[in-house]
Amino acid sequence: MDHQYQLVSKPILVWGLFGRVHILQPGLFCCLSPPKHYNMGGVVLVLWLFLFASSVHLSQGISHEIHLPRPRHGSGGHHVPGLSCLSWRLGVETHNIIGWSTLPQACESYVGHYMLGRQYRKDSGVVVFEAIAYAQGLKLAGDGKDIWVFDVDETSLSNLPYFAKNGFGPEALNLTQANSWVYEGKAPAQPESLKLYKKLLSLGIKVVFLTGRSSAALRNVTSENLHNAGFHTWEKLILRGSSDTGTAVVYKSNARKKLEKSGYRIVGNIGDQWSDILGTNVGNRTFKLPNPIYYVS
Repeated sequence: MDHQYQLVSKPILVWGLFGRVHILQPGLFCCLSPPKHYNMGGVVLVLWLFLFASSVHLSQGISHEIHLPRPRHGSGGHHVPGLSCLSWRLGVETHNIIGWSTLPQACESYVGHYMLGRQYRKDSGVVVFEAIAYAQGLKLAGDGKDIWVFDVDETSLSNLPYFAKNGFGPEALNLTQANSWVYEGKAPAQPESLKLYKKLLSLGIKVVFLTGRSSAALRNVTSENLHNAGFHTWEKLILRGSSDTGTAVVYKSNARKKLEKSGYRIVGNIGDQWSDILGTNVGNRTFKLPNPIYYVS
């Protein structure tokens, strides 16, 4: 059977064999002839053409806003030719893009769809799966001094309800609005982190929460929020005091150093920011959850 091809000018859905649906992106060639089937003749041809026509019609109503192909600005607001939002997020998670204050304007929709969709949950699940596998292989001393450090925001508690309402950028974070949300104490648990938390407790590993939240203003609301979200017990809840100066890396390094001087062994450390797991006294192993929303140095 002869095949005819045409250049695809916009994304379209194409039905393949066994009912599979494929999205053809612009610039690809599409085969317009039906697949070869055994002795089914014109019936298959008519059915295939009907499905193909339906899929093309369907594609006209499908928004491809989720994966914007070519954003015009990088993390610093400068033009980055050919940089995709997926590539930008990869750069963020691998710590190759640092010091950014807002995400690229063209990537707001992509980041929002990522955080509110399935992929963010799946990516977080991979991190937690590895963390649990590591924890299960530990040989603990059994003296109650083995601890696991958890960050709070976007690690233990999720602020996605706030961002879903107020947007994912590219404007700088409105601290007044954000703090108002935090004071409500309604943040849900990051579900994968809660899973890790429960597993660690069952293994005999104690949990320490280490957050950059203000100690004077937010200790009670943070404690209540953690408890209501499912984190019912912990060894320590460490918040940032007025004497804790310097960057998040410096502050958290000092806090972990004090823990180890008190006799604790940090067997694990998990956070959504690189500043949660960089510096000194980071623990035996660190785990990084995804967060393309904001950057803390």
